[in-house]
Amino acid sequence: MSAALKLARPSDLDRLMGLVTAFHAETGIEQDIDQTRNALAPLLEGIPHGCIYLIGPGRAPLGYIVLTFGWSVEFGGMDGFVDEIYIRPAVRGRGIATEVLLDLPKALAGAGLTALHLEVDRSNEVTQKLYLRTGFRPRERYMLMSRKL
Repeated sequence: MSAALKLARPSDLDRLMGLVTAFHAETGIEQDIDQTRNALAPLLEGIPHGCIYLIGPGRAPLGYIVLTFGWSVEFGGMDGFVDEIYIRPAVRGRGIATEVLLDLPKALAGAGLTALHLEVDRSNEVTQKLYLRTGFRPRERYMLMSRKL
């Protein structure tokens, strides 16, 4: 199966909101619809801080991946963070996420990214195996910490 990626645009907002709402409900992320729309819209409009790709057919996407960009002295330049990746439950297990997580980093490296990071629930062994299979490794000395502002 080819997991075609389409850079999402403002016209994709409603389609994307359905996928994001499903992902947040499935994972227990509390969501405010207006806040979510306001967070997605600038990424769809082309701000330099990140982008969103729809996975699969543009009119009926199978999922999405949100990337955000930063800068890392440790990694020697621009790095990225997989903020969210979601595949519809009905099509999971077909290698779609694997394909995305193997191919997209190659394209990002060609565009100058030096590292790609992501986070995973410590108890989600299935997703951890996916990430390990696609070249992501835990950083044993480090733990992601956050502070909401």
